Amino acid sequence: MTHAKLAEALAELKDLLGNRFSQGDTIREMHGRDEAHTKPALPDAVVFPENTEEVSEVVKICSKYEIPMIPFGIGTSLEGHVIPTNGGISIDTSKMHKILAVNESDLDAIVEPGVSRMRLNEELRATGLMFTVDPGADATLGGMAATRASGTNTVRYGTMRENVLALEVVLPDGTIIETGSRARKSSSGYDLTHLFVGSEGTLGIITKLTVKLHGQPERILSATCAFDTVDAAVNTVIMAIQMGIPMARIELLDDVQMKGMNNFHPDMNLPEKPHLFLEFHGSENGVQEQGELFKGVGEEFGVSDFRWATKLEERNELWAARHEAYYAGKSLRKGCEGVVTDCCVPISALADCIAQTKDLIEEAGMIAPIVGHVGDGNFHLLILFDPNDEEDLTKAKALASAVNRVALSYGGTVTGEHGVGTGKKKYMRDEHGAAYDLMGTIKRSIDSGNLMNPGKLVDVV
Repeated sequence: MTHAKLAEALAELKDLLGNRFSQGDTIREMHGRDEAHTKPALPDAVVFPENTEEVSEVVKICSKYEIPMIPFGIGTSLEGHVIPTNGGISIDTSKMHKILAVNESDLDAIVEPGVSRMRLNEELRATGLMFTVDPGADATLGGMAATRASGTNTVRYGTMRENVLALEVVLPDGTIIETGSRARKSSSGYDLTHLFVGSEGTLGIITKLTVKLHGQPERILSATCAFDTVDAAVNTVIMAIQMGIPMARIELLDDVQMKGMNNFHPDMNLPEKPHLFLEFHGSENGVQEQGELFKGVGEEFGVSDFRWATKLEERNELWAARHEAYYAGKSLRKGCEGVVTDCCVPISALADCIAQTKDLIEEAGMIAPIVGHVGDGNFHLLILFDPNDEEDLTKAKALASAVNRVALSYGGTVTGEHGVGTGKKKYMRDEHGAAYDLMGTIKRSIDSGNLMNPGKLVDVV
């Protein structure tokens, strides 16, 4: 990218979009960082297209002048996905926020990428339907698809992979394609929809999504319970899954995280022991039976302090507290910042993997609370460090790296839901072997100029 080419591209983009083109420092800074401790980098400009055709025109201009393009949803990513490491144009899809159709009979909705998950559910409330993927942050659906997001409901309803039926995508040359359909299954050709789900903006820009919806349950029952050890909590979940008890949410919080929860939410007043936060969906009688069955399983592993949350406000407070686990964890060390990492292992290996992780935390002499989607074998680590101490940050990053390598040793993956971005790219060869070369081949065949979110997920030689 030469200065001359960049200047010409910027002039054409400004002519195309007018006041929806910005080179302001504040706007560029907002699009040069994410929610994690990732080194910021500024885009050369930020554009705000309002429809697919404008996205296509923006991409054609950038492609003509060989300018990098970085899709941007709302900036809640955790592995540097939206950082313009090579400069270029940040393509912000926040003005593409229409809910185009809700097909109640078919249990699906068609939306633009800037629609957030909470806004979609607000629109669905009167229909008796819901969109179930819940990563915690009020992320946009385009960004959630691009990172193959999941969250607390995954154990019952699946990730974005299972909940995206079809996509509209703008390719690196500006071509607009549609993948998939509203049919619930197909044997027609390559599964291009799921090639783009999880591609992190490295293959194209998602401009429309068709997503699955689910019926709102007649009754929801939530609970918390404590165990003496992580091993006992995990074994309870394994047995409950083997028995076929249908759980909608099942979250693990270790003893360190529970101390932070009590700091941040004094009214919770829960024992500072490993906890499970549970939720059951179904009929009036069904959820009660599920809850009692789970409690019975827990009693075999020494469960204690079982507390039900039946009222809506109690459930909302419980899950709001779970989603604020990051801030609760940070309360454990005054003035700290956090390196966040996640990994995922077969559920049978989860207790051993967490035990080894806790040994590594102790060896490093750091505070690092653990939370996890225990039904999926996925857990998160918040490694607290002094932002004014470079050596402390280095130790935190070394600990995160060690934990990711432990997950690989158990046959797992270095990320269950955060994605790769720049932060986890260094582990990809170890995890995927020769298959990582195939990812590079796919990238080059679709984006030969390496203009779509370059430097993320996959190396291009």
